[in-house]
Amino acid sequence: MTATVNSTPTIKQPAAVSAIWADTLALGFSMASEPLTGNLLRSMAASKPGARFLELGTGTGLSTAWLLDGMNANASLISMDNDAKALAVARQHLGADTRLQLVCAEGDDFVHSLYGQRFDFIFADTWAGKYRLLDETLALLSPGGVYVVDDMLPQPNWPEGHDTKAAHLKTYLAQREDFMVCPLDWASGIILASKISKIWL
Repeated sequence: MTATVNSTPTIKQPAAVSAIWADTLALGFSMASEPLTGNLLRSMAASKPGARFLELGTGTGLSTAWLLDGMNANASLISMDNDAKALAVARQHLGADTRLQLVCAEGDDFVHSLYGQRFDFIFADTWAGKYRLLDETLALLSPGGVYVVDDMLPQPNWPEGHDTKAAHLKTYLAQREDFMVCPLDWASGIILASKISKIWL
């Protein structure tokens, strides 16, 4: 079969991914981000040297590893999850990276705790910041900052009614006048939303 652009054979994975993936399978964690999503995150991270990154939903650290692989030495990443067992996998394989701060917390409480802070890139991969507290999360972005969500195409592990939530999120983001929004038929379905700067030179 001929490989398409939306495939994985030519993607070089970060060094930590194989070990994280093995521990992810052993843990029975089924919500991990796939390599295509990770590759996009890494490419975007590389375009923002010195940036502040925020990840809502670390899981076992697969997407975290991709983000770190694209970030430069002056960038920083805060990544949060409420699953201590999953987070322990990320901590084991990525915790030595001084650019990374891993936080175990409930999503809603954590988003509220960030009030007044600003980030250049947010990857929202859990309910908080995606289906709950969306406005509060978008407010954390600096002008020119990028908000990213995945799993926007139907997934076999979606619970009943989740398609309605995903459709509402797509519509809401598309209607925001302070963001440029680009849905992508890539991986599990990606939406990129870039915050518009109000300053014109």
